[in-house]
Amino acid sequence: MSSIYISFYDSPIGLIKISANERAIVSLDFVYKKSKEKENEIIKACKKQLDEYFKGIRKEFDIDIEIEGTEFQKMVWRELKKIPYGQKRSYKDIAIAIGNEKAVRAVGGANNKNKIAIIIPCHRVVGSDGSLTGYAGGLWRKQWLLEHEEKYSK
Repeated sequence: MSSIYISFYDSPIGLIKISANERAIVSLDFVYKKSKEKENEIIKACKKQLDEYFKGIRKEFDIDIEIEGTEFQKMVWRELKKIPYGQKRSYKDIAIAIGNEKAVRAVGGANNKNKIAIIIPCHRVVGSDGSLTGYAGGLWRKQWLLEHEEKYSK
């Protein structure tokens, strides 16, 4: 069993809990308070990349991540990582991209189970009409992230 390391990052949109093992980031979640921290080099690298992202410098993350989920969820999450910085896709776009255009609701369910916010950019997925729909961190954060990326993608 590998050790889990935990640290926190104070972002412009709230406190982010970063969890990692010896190899990769395993979760990035918005939280309201800190707990005991035990940082490793992967978390330090993640914090640096988050700093660059929030300053508008970093457009893609190149830190190792480990995602646990069903094969379908992993397929959706891999597709989310392909959405370019500053762009949006609909749930239907993702369903079509993974070869199952009828899986719109299932794509939404997989999106909802994403444990690595921002790095797996589920905030870039919107309704077919462009409306903001569910985001585990709250719709105001999703809006902020989309506006942030739009501002720096020009």
